[in-house]
Amino acid sequence: MSSIQCSPPDRGLGLGSRIAPLWSFKGAYRVLHLTWFAFFLSFVVWFNFAPFAKTIGAQLHLSKAQLVTLGLCNVALTVPARIFVGMALDRFGPRRTYSAILMFSVVPCTIFALGHSFTVLVVSRLLLGIVGAGFVVGIRMVSEWFPPAELGTAEGVYGGWGNFGASAAAFGLPALAAWLGGPDGWRWAIALTGVIAAAYGLAYRFLVADTPDGVAYVTSRKKAGLEVTSPGAVRGLVALTVPVWAVLGIIAWRIWYVKVISTAGLVVALAAVAALLAWQVATVVRVNDKARADDYPAEDRYPFRSVAVLCLAYFCTFGSELAVVSMLPTFFGETWNLGTGAAGLAASAFAFMNLVTRPGGGLLSDVLGSRRRTLIVLLGGLAIGFIAMSMLGSGWPLAGAIAVSMGCSIFGQAGNGAVYAVVPLVKKRVSGQISGLVGAYGNIGGSAFLTMLLFVTPRQFFLVIGAASVVAAVLGRFLVEPDNSFSSVLVTETAGPVEVVDRKLVPVPAR
Repeated sequence: MSSIQCSPPDRGLGLGSRIAPLWSFKGAYRVLHLTWFAFFLSFVVWFNFAPFAKTIGAQLHLSKAQLVTLGLCNVALTVPARIFVGMALDRFGPRRTYSAILMFSVVPCTIFALGHSFTVLVVSRLLLGIVGAGFVVGIRMVSEWFPPAELGTAEGVYGGWGNFGASAAAFGLPALAAWLGGPDGWRWAIALTGVIAAAYGLAYRFLVADTPDGVAYVTSRKKAGLEVTSPGAVRGLVALTVPVWAVLGIIAWRIWYVKVISTAGLVVALAAVAALLAWQVATVVRVNDKARADDYPAEDRYPFRSVAVLCLAYFCTFGSELAVVSMLPTFFGETWNLGTGAAGLAASAFAFMNLVTRPGGGLLSDVLGSRRRTLIVLLGGLAIGFIAMSMLGSGWPLAGAIAVSMGCSIFGQAGNGAVYAVVPLVKKRVSGQISGLVGAYGNIGGSAFLTMLLFVTPRQFFLVIGAASVVAAVLGRFLVEPDNSFSSVLVTETAGPVEVVDRKLVPVPAR
């Protein structure tokens, strides 16, 4: 790894100076915009079922349990897929990986659009869960083009603006289906999302580069699993691996719970999950033989405890967002006796600000001088927000309840941005796999919180998320602030340093 002289934080760069270049389409900002749009399309594809669930259920005579199962299948493979996408990303680079994911999406979209049986629909939704793992690819792509001093803002824009694809699917696809017309309008709309994503995936391969000119793309030394650098980290990675596969067991149990599969089917599914977990643990141990022997030089080690803290933080921030967005329409409807449309509109306030708040969290991480302290404060705010939500009831005015939910969501979404302002800085050459693991924990959190909701009241549900956020905030003190957190020099492990000149990245000439 080349030695890079890290400059101190650029305190003179004001908020306006940081935000104004986002409207540029040159250099690093061109790559940022092309990449967040790739993420946007992947989420349009991933969420193209939900707007048509009622129509599809009526047309294909599906039960409510079968529709729930399709929704679960849509996310089932996303958790482990984020791990494997991270491996592919660190090996092949973001340009080829994102292109492949988007081009692949046309296959399951077409299968789903042509499907008439429940089995075909299940298979296609499982495959579409892989497309939902594309988020992690752009995290590394952005980190290759932006120096640490601007990374939080850039990653926040990527995540916040790309995440809007889910909302675009909800609002835009029904209108597209109506324009296409006929009872099969939903089929044409879903197929078209796959075609558009595949076309963009092909274009993306030629429109971007993995790194600026003169900077080599650093690949992981370990191709089959995340490389860690100490014996304790090996044990920690094994512990973090267990929930990644256990969540599939939870999903299988939930499908059994709604009586879509038999008890024998559940046993087979759990046995398969256990086998996959055993294989993954064996792989972790095998590929980290050097770490188990404590054979890494001090300068090449990285603090794995930071990865664990970031996983827990994202479990709370993004996991709570996934869970609350799913249950809030029902909560508002039952508590204030609202109709379906009014309840959905009231609940949408929770996700409404994502376009601004996630980039805002990254921006705060860039300007406040401590990425660790910024994340801790946002997690504390999230805890307070959920405690406040646990107090909501029919005695509250609806406007006040909406305001509380919006305030809570701001801390959660800003927390998402603050998490990924740190993730790419932990260890460059394995940042794709770290990003995949942290991202997987967001989905694990959503699944865990929603499963818990089957057994508790909404008030208890909000309190548990608040308590988890308190734990994450307390453990945040163990996050190690990267040495180069606010450097204006692009972090690289080969070729030498790169600096920002007129807000463009250029290699530093040899002296």
